[in-house]
Amino acid sequence: MSAHENMEHAEHAEHAAHSNKKIALLIAVLALFLAFSETLGKSAQTKAITLNVTSNDLWAFFQAKTIRMTVLRTAAEQTQLEVDRATDADTKGRLIKTIDNWKKTADRYDDEPSTNEGRKQLVERAKEAEHERDEALARYHQYEFASAVFQIGIVLASAQVITGMVVLGWLSGLLGLVGLGFTAIGFWVPHAVHLF
Repeated sequence: MSAHENMEHAEHAEHAAHSNKKIALLIAVLALFLAFSETLGKSAQTKAITLNVTSNDLWAFFQAKTIRMTVLRTAAEQTQLEVDRATDADTKGRLIKTIDNWKKTADRYDDEPSTNEGRKQLVERAKEAEHERDEALARYHQYEFASAVFQIGIVLASAQVITGMVVLGWLSGLLGLVGLGFTAIGFWVPHAVHLF
């Protein structure tokens, strides 16, 4: 091997080492962004699950209040029949007082702004929890897309090291930008893009 050939090999090795350092840096940056998107995705997923449980609990509480309210109103109507048949004024007075208490309780079950636990308030709270759950799920899906794109970018960058095909590095960098786009969409406008 001549000195000229040795010099060419040395230059080629130096160029390859410099190129590999750039790819290694690209892989490190993509891995960093992947970690961010995975962390944000896991957080959004956990929030969505928690809010789903919360909305289910609120709807169950709403149903329980509805059942109690219906039972009290039915009992009040049934007792009213006894009031209509009663001849004793004292008995009639006690029954009317009982009916009034049941009706007030049934009305409180329907609308109780002081505790935020009336049926009307429970419906609003459940719908709000469902809306927040849907937002968290949309964020989660965007972060998952971002993670997938970052992972593909890492694979392509790694493939450039092995094959020396520069186009793979460029594709990897482009995918990194796409992944950042999905991460930004998930963070600021999670319903902007629907892929599935």
